[in-house]
Amino acid sequence: MKATLAPAPAASPVRRRGRLLWPLVALALVLGGIGVRLAASGGAPLPDALQDGVTLAISVFIESLPFIVLGVLLSIVVQIWLPARWIDRALPRTPWLRRGVLSLLGILLPVCECGNVPLARGLVARGLAPAESITFLLAAPILNPVTIITTYQAFGWDHGILVARVLGGFVIANLVGWMFSRHPDQGAILTPSFAASCRAHHEHADGDRRWSRSVARFAEETSTLLPALAVGCAIAGLIQVGIPREWLEALGSNPWWSVLALMALAFVVSICSNVDAFFMLAFGSVFLPGGIVAFLTFGAMVDVKMVALMRTTFRTAAIAQIVAVVGLASLVLGLAVNLIA
Repeated sequence: MKATLAPAPAASPVRRRGRLLWPLVALALVLGGIGVRLAASGGAPLPDALQDGVTLAISVFIESLPFIVLGVLLSIVVQIWLPARWIDRALPRTPWLRRGVLSLLGILLPVCECGNVPLARGLVARGLAPAESITFLLAAPILNPVTIITTYQAFGWDHGILVARVLGGFVIANLVGWMFSRHPDQGAILTPSFAASCRAHHEHADGDRRWSRSVARFAEETSTLLPALAVGCAIAGLIQVGIPREWLEALGSNPWWSVLALMALAFVVSICSNVDAFFMLAFGSVFLPGGIVAFLTFGAMVDVKMVALMRTTFRTAAIAQIVAVVGLASLVLGLAVNLIA
């Protein structure tokens, strides 16, 4: 099923002001996080706290950048070099089965969550419905061989953490994809600027100046995604100075709060899904298994960095719904694992 893209209105002054709001929100969160951290530490010098936050932000950016570039390159292959008829032949016609196959595509494309955003954009530009691209976007960070192997190396088969993460990621992604497939106007899920970009892509023939179009597309995608990545990393890194580790450890033994606390931590720290299991291993003796599963599931699908990147493609209302559904489903999954374990 292809998306129907409505005509894109010209950017209004209100919308332009909305774009400028992101840096202001990031700055407010950073300052608030630093203030909380300083209060909790009894007045630590501001430069030290700020330096820690900047270091974390830069590390997240450097970790994510290669995957962004790889995702853009794969997106260009899908959009420009891969024949559309090949995609149509490879995917089933039944909607739920089609989304299921797309959610497993990450097995062949081991790109983490930030690299999947440009790839998902490419799938939409190639003609897939936004609901189908969202299914891929959420499932691929978990259902790829690198993530599965690193999760096994960190936890093995202990407490069913690996199985719960893989099965939970598949089910949640397809649940969100089904929800958006019921939307009466698929094009309304997309931002006007990206919808216009998709229409411009469809106007070109497959054989028309592929190399020049590839270069132009690379410049367009990176100029769109890298500023969003920078904002997301700044928020993810600097706000961490406002979350003392002692607070998290105090919540670790409670079946409910352990899940909620680690979901909040996953949203903030924005660690790549390919290595987040090793980060979580340090908390393995403090938190219950359900909290760990919730962290590994929710954080791989939705975090501060991902929200900033998704904002380049999907409308704010759609992103809010994605975050809400993924959050509730991850909470249920984590509580279920705690109950069983």
